[in-house]
Amino acid sequence: MLERFGKKADPRVEAIKEWSAWNPAAGFFHFSTKDTAFAMNQAKAFEDWWRRAGATRIPEPLKSIRGARRTKLPAVEAAGEFPEVLRERRTWRKYGAGAVPLESLSQILKLTFGIQGWVEVAGVGRAAIKTSPSGGDLHPTEAYVLVQRVDGVKPGIYHYQAARHEVEWLRGGVSRRTLERNLGGQRWFSRAAFLVAMTTVSGRTRWKYDYPRAYRALLLEAGHLAQTFCLTATWLGLAPFSTIAMKDTKWEEWLGIDGVKESVLYIVGAGTRPEDVAGAHLGTLGRKTLLK
Repeated sequence: MLERFGKKADPRVEAIKEWSAWNPAAGFFHFSTKDTAFAMNQAKAFEDWWRRAGATRIPEPLKSIRGARRTKLPAVEAAGEFPEVLRERRTWRKYGAGAVPLESLSQILKLTFGIQGWVEVAGVGRAAIKTSPSGGDLHPTEAYVLVQRVDGVKPGIYHYQAARHEVEWLRGGVSRRTLERNLGGQRWFSRAAFLVAMTTVSGRTRWKYDYPRAYRALLLEAGHLAQTFCLTATWLGLAPFSTIAMKDTKWEEWLGIDGVKESVLYIVGAGTRPEDVAGAHLGTLGRKTLLK
């Protein structure tokens, strides 16, 4: 690789050197899966897919071992609030026009991303306790809140300070059209009352795990947090979603991060539930709903 003499080096070039124990495997995956091109016309993309694959059956979402000895399990009569929350969780694609109460946002952030306590680790410092598991108790994930309609909170982008349980102002918000373009053209998610961009600070995990397999932990832990977020929002009567369809570099620009030392991985969000909930949580396979 050649670089122009005298030109200031891209800081990302220096930052990726810190990944030396993870590269080339983790670095290749990290950069080759950023800024994927998404179809901006979702209806046309779905019609194209329907013509190509719509005549084939959906793959079965289960596996059965032929000839295996089977033991019948007792019937499950799960009643109560927790099982009901699990059963009610859906990905919503329609939202009410009302604002989310500040108390609901506070509960979601605290129960999903907030530090619940600390534990001293002899000789190296303290580790955070959260509601989701983390490899080595290192918690590399940070949360940034894009507020659109939350009572008592000015629209804009904030960083969630997990220890003090407060949000820190970063910048003003973005237009719904701009947000849609940077959510892979998913116009429905751009209408949520608030979104949370989950980022990963990879150095926290690399401090202990100096081999590329640990990159998987960054992805898995974002998934743990997303499920906690969606279940908490469901418990509060809100309409949650999660997506990885976003333009990484643009989100990282909004958040003021470099995409190497700290990178965006996952977007979640929620809104109030619409008055007409019919079809509000159908996915891309809900053909008629998608094409409305």
